[in-house]
Amino acid sequence: MMKFQRELAQDVFEEMIPLLKKHWEEIAHFKDIPLNPDVELYYQMEDAGTLRVYTARTEEGKLVGYCVFFLRNNLHYRSSFQALQDVLFIDPDHRGMFGAKFILWCEGQLEYEGVQVVFQHIKVATQKTVELMKRLGYEPIDIILGKRLDKTEKS
Repeated sequence: MMKFQRELAQDVFEEMIPLLKKHWEEIAHFKDIPLNPDVELYYQMEDAGTLRVYTARTEEGKLVGYCVFFLRNNLHYRSSFQALQDVLFIDPDHRGMFGAKFILWCEGQLEYEGVQVVFQHIKVATQKTVELMKRLGYEPIDIILGKRLDKTEKS
């Protein structure tokens, strides 16, 4: 049995660090760019009311997953209150249907707050997660492409 809850970044960040490192090792595309979260900015966003941190814990209270969202009215559609997922991770030892339940629980929390649209940002390298999101009703909307400018050869 898992316990899902909203927590304050300021209360849970230190506890998240081992999972953040594990997450970075699993999905970071540019491995030479070190993990170095701007913790102070996350705290400022939380103080401004635009950050949500949802956690998943075991019955014993061990943190095994998190989902962090930025909430705001969309700049192009200002009447639409939207949530953009910043980071979603579930410890590999606790994946499975628990992941789907956690995502759906997070959606319920966002819906309760009046969020109209939620965007999940998923790495293409994690095809199982992409397929899970599709089964949960998410559809591809945008493609985000990245290019390293500090490593490209100039002619």
